[in-house]
Parts: sequence; structure tokens; C-alpha cells
Amino acid sequence: MVLDFKAVQQQHANNAHHNLSVSKLIETALQRKEGVLASSGALRALTGKYTGRSPKDKFVVQEPSVMDHIAWGAVNQPISQLQFERLYQKAQKYMAERELFIFDGFAGADSKYRLPIRVINEYAWHNLFVRQLFVRPTKEELQAHQPEFTVIALPGLKADPAVDGTRSETFICVSFEKKVVLIGGTEYAGEMKKSIFTVLNYLLPFQGVLPMHCSANVGENGDTALFFGLSGTGKTTLSADPNRRLIGDDEHGWSDQGVFNFEGGCYAKCIGLSEEKEPQIWQAIRYGSVLENVVLDEDTGIADYSDNQITENTRAAYPVDYIPGALIPGVAGHPNVIIFLTADAFGVLPPISKLTKEQAMYHFLSGYTSKLAGTERGVTEPEATFSTCFGAPFLPLRPSVYAEMLGKKIEEHKARVYLVNTGWSGGPYGVGKRMNLAYTRAMVSAAINGSIEQTTFVADPVFGVLCPESVPGVPSEVLVPRNTWEDKAAYEAKAAELAERFIQNFEKFSDMSEEIKSAGPRRK
Repeated sequence: MVLDFKAVQQQHANNAHHNLSVSKLIETALQRKEGVLASSGALRALTGKYTGRSPKDKFVVQEPSVMDHIAWGAVNQPISQLQFERLYQKAQKYMAERELFIFDGFAGADSKYRLPIRVINEYAWHNLFVRQLFVRPTKEELQAHQPEFTVIALPGLKADPAVDGTRSETFICVSFEKKVVLIGGTEYAGEMKKSIFTVLNYLLPFQGVLPMHCSANVGENGDTALFFGLSGTGKTTLSADPNRRLIGDDEHGWSDQGVFNFEGGCYAKCIGLSEEKEPQIWQAIRYGSVLENVVLDEDTGIADYSDNQITENTRAAYPVDYIPGALIPGVAGHPNVIIFLTADAFGVLPPISKLTKEQAMYHFLSGYTSKLAGTERGVTEPEATFSTCFGAPFLPLRPSVYAEMLGKKIEEHKARVYLVNTGWSGGPYGVGKRMNLAYTRAMVSAAINGSIEQTTFVADPVFGVLCPESVPGVPSEVLVPRNTWEDKAAYEAKAAELAERFIQNFEKFSDMSEEIKSAGPRRK
């Protein structure tokens, strides 16, 4: 059952603002004291006590049509239809007494697969956020717009766990039959973006489209590259390449025709941001952009991107066309190169290595990285983790569905796959240093332009991946992790520890073939 928005519209006719312009939303947000303008012209907002996603407060409604498809568990926690209805009724009463802001647009740049959406917000700055992050309709498209999914985001509406069956005051509930996402108790804007990603991750595989948590760009010759990775691993930074056109920075689909962006904007981490290292992102933070939890100088309004006193998870949201030369619409051909990005807190993975199709499926299912500080509530320093398909919190279906689709597409389109460690080198977190960004860029460029294939590759003795002996612009000793550690015995112990973690984590994928299972690290 689709949300009866006509009834909602009549109920809130006097307090709802539809599809306001960027300038009007900024003006309104400032009047309501929801944020302040930074010196760059961007609107800075604070999200209160929740400065990251709340994955433990996310639920999927138990409905007959989805029961056999959802991978129920810690990620896709069930909530009953009765509990959802109770929360929905609370939301209706809450909205009746408040000013609302409504955005109509799309998720998906490819018109064949895009999802018409509507977002109802309590905050004007949240509405600006979704307007800049999703695909904005033309005037003609807006007149004919019929939403197929509605997101209702009400930060001031808090759940009562004892009554509502939630874990806390915060809730993110997805109903695939009512076609509604209900969000309450959190001001963190990223929940809206990721809830629609979850919806697409459920719907698109049934249409033969692989949904992916990745950034993408394309070269002058039409060669497409994908960058998989969790938050903070470098997807946005590495895909914003001045020599290539940005397709999108976070979420894409891979159809029989090629790759397309799910969004109309970018959501970049900006802790430590500098104009020198990331000029495109720096210049995109201007009027119309939203800054989340960034510290501003009280007198000048100048952003201090090095200041993490609010959170490490400071963010900037801006339209994709704020990036010079971005591809509009974000639709391109099949990828030639796939990059898996991992921020290895152990400091033992090679900075770049080549994967076979089986290794690609293994590492895709493993999704090894480190949760970086601030991306989730309670994470204060890097924590080694495995996030299936580099996006476990957003995958409603069984992981094998996505992995098998990826393997098939890699084989069909002969895509080359590389694992790139943007984490630590010379030791684990606290001892070693974060990988030099210039070296990472040089390795990624060599992978994309194919020059890396001119060198000799040697199999890593622990992880089995193929490591290049040389890459232009990168010291050869950096390419072999063991060589960067002063204490070789400590390296061997850490490498063995990480290998064991891989092996134990992969035991849960019992439905995968022996070929895939044996493509991972080896016990010594």
C-alpha cells in the first residue's frame, strides 16, 4: 500500500512548503536558527548528540511480500506491522502541529531504473540536504511527479522503547509494502540518504541491476572506474580526479547498459580537508552546500576542517555539478577497472594488489576495512571490521545475491579488479602512518590507465593477492608492507592475526563455492 499523500497534503495544507528553492530553504533555515552561514557561503548545521548513523536503530517491517527475501538479523532487524503502524500514527499527529518541507525528486540518474521519491522534513536544512543529494527533477518532470517511495524525517519525534518496541528513542523503519521510510529521534541527515540506498538495494536486483556502495568516474575515452569502500576509505577523494569526469561519489547501479549514479550530489567527509590535497571538494563547499558539524570561527565564519571537537565525522553535502566537469546525467558504460578500498588498521595489507575474479568475490563478500572515528555512534578510533559487500548496513538481501551478480558482471565485461589499502603503513594504527595520499593516487592512476600491468606481479605469501614490483611515482619498498615495518616479527604476527580474522569471518558464507572460499588468506 502506497502512502496516501493526498490525505497528508490536505491535513497539512497550511503548514507544508513544497519544493522550495535553494535560496528560500537557506533563508528559512537561517530564520529558524537551524544553522549559520560559513564564510564560504555554505550552510553549517549541527546534528546534536547523534553525529553519525544509528545502525542498531534501523528496522525492516515484517510484511508478507518481503519475508522470504530479507536477510533478517543484526543488520535487517524485524519490526512488526503493528509497531510500525503505531509509529506512523504518532508521526501523523506530530506532523499536524508542525511546519513541513517537502522535496520531490528521484533516486537514480538512469530514467529506466530511477525511483520517484518524496521526502517530508521537519527541518528546512534537512530539506536542503535532500534537494542537493538526490536527483532534482526538471519543471516538466515535477508536474508529472508521482512518488513511489516516501521518506518522513522527524528528528523531534522520539520513540518510547517500552511502548514502540524500538531499541532507543531513535528509529529508522523501512516498510516495503507501504513504501515508506520513517525516521525519528536523530538529526543526522545521512540517515535519509542511506535509507533510500537500502530501498534501492532491495528493489534493483529483481530488475537485474547490481546496486553498489561505490564512487565512479569516467575518462576521456569512456573508460569507467568504480571505487568500493566504506565511509572514510577514500571513495569521494579518489573519484574526484581533475583528469576524469565524476559520475558520483557513493552509490551506483550496474545494469545491462552500464553504470549509473543513484544520487544528484556528493556527501564528502571533510575532516582534515585541505585545498591543496582535495581542491575539487574544497571548491564545492560554497553557497548551496551543507556543512554538518564543522567547527567555524565565531568571528569570521571560516571553517576549521582540522577541528574534531564535535566529531571526526564532519561532512559536506553539495550537488554533483559543483564538481567541475562532472558527468550530468551520471550515466556511463561498463567499468573497465574496479577498485576495492580498505583502510587497514593492522597495517599489513599491500597498498595495491590485483585480484582474480574469485578473489574479487571473496574480498567483496568480506568487505574488510576499519570503521573510522565518528561514522557510527560510539566509534572513537579505527576498529577493524568486515562489512559485507562494502556496505552491510544497507543490504536487505542475502550477500550471495550481490556477490554472484558482481562475479558475473566482472567476467562478462572483463573488468580488472584491484585491492587498494588506504589505511596504515609501517605498523598498525598508533605505530605506523596513514598511507601517503600522493602514493595512493599514483597507484590508482596506474591501475586505471593500465600501466600497472606492465610490471611483474608477485603473490603475497599470506593474503595470496598479486602485488606489483613497481608503480611509477611510488617507492618500491612501500609496495611490500613487510619492508615498511622495523619489527619484522611483529609484522608476521599481525599479518597472521588479520588472515585468521578473514578466515573466521568467511565461515558465515557457507553457500559459496569452494573456489571462492579458497581465494582468501592462508593460515601458516
